[in-house]
Amino acid sequence: MYASVAKLQIILELLLIMDIKDFAKLIERKRKELDTIMRRRMPVIAGRMAKDHFQDNFRRGGFVNSGLHPWQKAKRLSSGGTDAASQYGTLLSGRNHLFNSIKYMPSDYRVTVANELVYAPIHNWGGTVSVSVTNRMRRFAWAKFYKASGRARKAATGQKNGRNMASRKRPPNQQASFWKGLALTKKKKLNIRIPQRQFLGESNELTEKINERIEKEIRNILNG
Repeated sequence: MYASVAKLQIILELLLIMDIKDFAKLIERKRKELDTIMRRRMPVIAGRMAKDHFQDNFRRGGFVNSGLHPWQKAKRLSSGGTDAASQYGTLLSGRNHLFNSIKYMPSDYRVTVANELVYAPIHNWGGTVSVSVTNRMRRFAWAKFYKASGRARKAATGQKNGRNMASRKRPPNQQASFWKGLALTKKKKLNIRIPQRQFLGESNELTEKINERIEKEIRNILNG
């Protein structure tokens, strides 16, 4: 798709300034170079451009296609939490697994861009996931609650000093309330709705940038 658009534009321009026979000879002389650029080099270039474009969606907090479509912000960003996770942008973390797992696989005349993490599709398209509530999950939820609320565990300190008493009087933030609710829930299964936060897909801006690069590469060959 990208190649045909750029080639057509260049061919039409050249036909306006060249004799048709001379143009045919030029294309024949450059055929091998043109085929090499489209078969080998452009898939790599386009793949790198696509990866950069899609990763930039994470930095901008939304999907770029005919303008920026902002994502719904993660609840932790407005919960008042003070832990490290609360400082990262939506879909970002200290490890950035989702961000770093975008990859491209070039082949002849094409390139595939993908993210093969098992949870990538649910974030990209949105949906509902069903999870079982286990004892391990409850323990994890309690740990997150204490961390988000700033409270110390009784078992860990065994003290009621002024600092702990003050933290108990402090109203819990939204993040702490969420984790406490999860720890105390009597449900054995939870249906969790994940909003769509698209980061991978067709983008008019990306298509335009790739077409411009193809045009540049073909011009360099024909004018060389």
